[in-house]
Amino acid sequence: MNEYSGYRILIVEDERDISKLIEEILRSEGFYNIFSAQCCAEALNIIKTQPPSLCILDVMLPDGDGFFLLERLREYSQAPVIFLTARGEAADRLRGLGLGADDYMVKPFLAAELILRINAILRRTYSKPEKMQRLKLSDRYIDFETASVVMKNKEKSLTAKEYILLKKLYENKNKIVTNDALCMALWGGGYYGYENNLMVHIRHLREKIEKDPSSPIHLITAKGLGYKLVTNDKGDKNE
Repeated sequence: MNEYSGYRILIVEDERDISKLIEEILRSEGFYNIFSAQCCAEALNIIKTQPPSLCILDVMLPDGDGFFLLERLREYSQAPVIFLTARGEAADRLRGLGLGADDYMVKPFLAAELILRINAILRRTYSKPEKMQRLKLSDRYIDFETASVVMKNKEKSLTAKEYILLKKLYENKNKIVTNDALCMALWGGGYYGYENNLMVHIRHLREKIEKDPSSPIHLITAKGLGYKLVTNDKGDKNE
């Protein structure tokens, strides 16, 4: 049985035949918790009431587009997103990834490849870190169990990409992690050309974990190499 079979998958596709095909592919691989929507409004209603573990979004939808939907989705959920669309232009691909999508596939697609990408994203996003519950950085804590940053009475949720980044950096704390290694953690083997997107996610992560994101003291750039998470080992809490 697929170890992720119980995870909730939302398919947003206005062409019924394609939506049905994707659902059949998922069910053949053991996924059974599947929801489908044909427009942005229907998708948002599902997201609010049945939060998905992963979303598969078309770009062209009758009441908007998948890019708009991804921005609205982030108001309610940090679930990973795969764009599956006929729009394969470089500008569309870069826009989708720049908005924080985890992957971008172009129709027509191979069923086996879709499943491989879904499983890879679920594994990267939901694998539980060992002996990593809470990390103290200056005036805030990183709670790996809830994927959040806690400071005083405030709490900020980490996106799936930010969580993966922080987990990878923490596993190699106080050491440089190369850009290639970070991109591989985020996007798997097909990460080439995503370096600019990595920089965007690093910037957003700094805004959450640093007192002064413009002068970081924890998430440090190793110019030309990658990044390093500098921690105070005495303040490291693995509770």
